[in-house]
Amino acid sequence: MPRRHHDMGGLPAGPVATDEHAHAPWEKKVDAILRLLSGKGIMTVDELRRGIEEIGPDAYDRLSYYERWITSISNNLLEKRVIGVSELGEAMQEAQIRHAQAVGSQSQ
Repeated sequence: MPRRHHDMGGLPAGPVATDEHAHAPWEKKVDAILRLLSGKGIMTVDELRRGIEEIGPDAYDRLSYYERWITSISNNLLEKRVIGVSELGEAMQEAQIRHAQAVGSQSQ
């Protein structure tokens, strides 16, 4: 079986940073969303991993760790029809507005 894009095991790479770092509030929310979905039996960690592995090479390389998570979570919820495309689009638009307002209030 050919190696998939995300499978980097055994390839030459730089050192892995093992130092602790603070997570942004949105990253903590993504983790909480997955925990809630798992606790309700809506999504499993295996489904999260499958969804991450299905992200195309360009997007996979461009996205951060938790951006891959939320992409997988969103795709899984769409696939299972827990949410609809328009509902997801509206939620994303609202989040962008809140982000813009937060950034704007910080610069004042």
